[in-house]
Amino acid sequence: MAADSTEPMPSVRRLAQRENLRDSVANALRAAVISGELKPGEVYSAPTLGARFGVSATPVREAMLDLVREGLVISLRNKGFRVTEVSDEDLDNVAAVRQLIEPPTIRDVVPAIPAADYPRLRRLAEDIVVAAQAGDLIAYIEADRVFHVTLLAYSGNQKLVDVVSDLRSQTRLLGLTPLVESGRLLPSATEHHELMDLVEAGDGEGAEQLMRRHIGHVRGLWARSQSS
Repeated sequence: MAADSTEPMPSVRRLAQRENLRDSVANALRAAVISGELKPGEVYSAPTLGARFGVSATPVREAMLDLVREGLVISLRNKGFRVTEVSDEDLDNVAAVRQLIEPPTIRDVVPAIPAADYPRLRRLAEDIVVAAQAGDLIAYIEADRVFHVTLLAYSGNQKLVDVVSDLRSQTRLLGLTPLVESGRLLPSATEHHELMDLVEAGDGEGAEQLMRRHIGHVRGLWARSQSS
């Protein structure tokens, strides 16, 4: 099923031209797939997506090739890119692996985070809240990714960060749109400030438990339109 409407997606903001344009477009496209703004099974052309982003088709096509390698989309000769569909079992497995990795890592990094870094991390948490208030799902998912991988990076284990980043890309959060429409996304966004409260208090055990609940949303509240 083709999806080549030229109307802008409501959550896609036009991206400024800059050196890392390809990365910026790839991050936005990845977030659009995760949130369901780009719908599973539908085909999108690079020129059409470029028009939506206010950029040429070239950086979109290059970014989509990154997503092909990640398994988020499939390249269709002379047609464009089809968003891959993910089974409930796959989503359950991704969430289960994240539960094994992220909560204990957050617990362990709490004492390693310098107090001087708290303001920067607070700003990253606030970016998530601002996106939720604006109903911008693509900005929300990208801000959420940046916040979490930044925290995990304090582990000093880049392989772990890369694995979690890959797992997050395989997630689908199709229940976010109803949450935006009902105004219930904001409470989930503020959990990131609650996590920072625990970090600043040096409460690693509390941070671990909050992360378990937070990841639980992935296959519960946030994914409700697909499966609970």
